Amino acid sequence: MKERTRARSLALQVLYEVDQSDHLPGTIFTERLKELPLSKKLQEFAHQIVFGVLPITEELDSTIAEYAPDWPLDQIAPIDRNILRIAFWEFGVSQETPIKVAINEAVELAKVYGSDAAPSFINGVLGSLAKYKNEIIQSIKGL
Repeated sequence: MKERTRARSLALQVLYEVDQSDHLPGTIFTERLKELPLSKKLQEFAHQIVFGVLPITEELDSTIAEYAPDWPLDQIAPIDRNILRIAFWEFGVSQETPIKVAINEAVELAKVYGSDAAPSFINGVLGSLAKYKNEIIQSIKGL
């Protein structure tokens, strides 16, 4: 697994656990780092993802639901929902990751953590979002 993919993997694990429990994000992050050590630079990258996504989860979800209405978020597996949030945050909010890279990385995470159908599902949803990238970026600039 590539280094930045490992950082995304750690971020995904933290976001998933936060989504499924009442555990504190900082505590989870620290615990996951013990299991999946990263360089300081990659720790910072994973930290940016986790603490970039968490405060705007509702906004990310509503934007995903608006631009990809064929996939109701409440029917999406929690792991897939968090993969979508990470990719969408990377290309739509942070804008430091090119959209194709964000999609490819999300598909790779889906291959590792999702069901057999997850990679194509993730690719499809993010492909729908990518069609509206500029419009979405304008609508979420304040996030």
